[in-house]
Amino acid sequence: MIPVAALGLFLILPFNSQIQHSSPCLSANFHGNYRDGRDIRSVFSFSTDQRDQHCFYSLGVSLAERDAYKIETVYEPQQLVWLELQEVDASLKSQNSFDVKNWITALHDRDSSEFVYADYQTPFQPLTVDQPIIWQSDKAALLSVDQRFASTLDQHLPRFWKSTLLPSSPIVHHAVPTSSVEHIQYILSQIGFDPAVASIVNNMSISQMERDIQFLTGEDSASPLVSRHSFTPGAIVAAEWLKHQFEETGAKCELKAFLAGFAPNVICRYRALEETNSSIILGAHYDSRGSFGFVRAPGGDDDGSGTISLLAIARTIARKGVIFRSNVELVAFAGEEQGLLGSRAYAKYLREKGANVTLMIQADMLAYRAYQEPPQLGIPDLIGSPIAAELVTKIATIYSPELQVGLTPACCSDHQSFHEQGYVATQVFERAGPIMDPMYHNSGDISNREGYDFNQVRSIAKFATLLHTAGYVIA
Repeated sequence: MIPVAALGLFLILPFNSQIQHSSPCLSANFHGNYRDGRDIRSVFSFSTDQRDQHCFYSLGVSLAERDAYKIETVYEPQQLVWLELQEVDASLKSQNSFDVKNWITALHDRDSSEFVYADYQTPFQPLTVDQPIIWQSDKAALLSVDQRFASTLDQHLPRFWKSTLLPSSPIVHHAVPTSSVEHIQYILSQIGFDPAVASIVNNMSISQMERDIQFLTGEDSASPLVSRHSFTPGAIVAAEWLKHQFEETGAKCELKAFLAGFAPNVICRYRALEETNSSIILGAHYDSRGSFGFVRAPGGDDDGSGTISLLAIARTIARKGVIFRSNVELVAFAGEEQGLLGSRAYAKYLREKGANVTLMIQADMLAYRAYQEPPQLGIPDLIGSPIAAELVTKIATIYSPELQVGLTPACCSDHQSFHEQGYVATQVFERAGPIMDPMYHNSGDISNREGYDFNQVRSIAKFATLLHTAGYVIA
């Protein structure tokens, strides 16, 4: 008999690429894959209608595998949020552990006057849910909180913890088609050193990157920016500034809203030389996160560095007269720090309209290089398309041999949104290993500091991959 008291029904399983397709019941209630340390977990949330409840209670355990959890709650869930501990280098870890239950208690007790948000205007949204913890491990947790609190929850977390808002409706997970993989395989088979590509890539201006990042971080005295948190006026100013910069290089841009209260995505497009429906997307996120309780959120490395790599590519396209044989989009996403919200909306939009995105590469944190470490390029270890990682790696060895290339557990950024929609996608990161930047999610994340390496940004920037994959002519 189905217990009537259960208003929330959840299933949390170890990731298996086939599991959501193994049962219509599961595929209809899939809400995403999320990291739990070095593991990935798939989350399923079932509605209270009779069919979904029957589905939930009839699931046997094929689910009886280790680390599978069936959970019932006596309250109706609100906004679901996944918390996870980021993979950071041991040298950065504090001896003080983060206890989710104690943190929840502190949030219940906090007075609105004790906290100032980054824009001086947004009032503190108290946590009103009495029992928000649905499930937790040592390195992750699933919460149910009210919507208004969820949108700014990231500002209450310790800096090495990340929050992701789960979608309100189930996700349709699309596998990457074999034909898409074969297309990239063919490009891989044709790649060799091209002196023209090297000349274009080496024309990217480091001095201009320095000026761009100083505006975005507010280090430039003429910049009005204090924070680019997605809920602040500063993020709107940054979006409009980015749009103008891209448009000056010949791109056609739009500010595309995706959720009320959030700054928009900045979508910029360079049309192909001849009519084609294929597109390649290079992305970064321009929103930022600072220290808990502090106004300033400069986001110089995370992810101002990825954003200035897009600007450097755009300016070089204009300066060198590059015209692509495929449509090219340079996209600066917002809402990444709240759980890939901007990219999730845009990737879903592209899938629904049947867009032919042949490759998506996300640049997130390119600039930090630890003392005495070589320049590096990190590729995500778990989430993304292996063929895209192979493409980026091969091109890096040809045009940036100074980079030490390897896998990183520092994942995931906006490429995950595209990978889940069935597009070939990967991410580039500053280190072949866990996060090492001591200013990660910190109000001290500026460019004028030891370890901020513009040469590494230029080396990692995906321009050579774009030129080889899209094809081009010089006007």
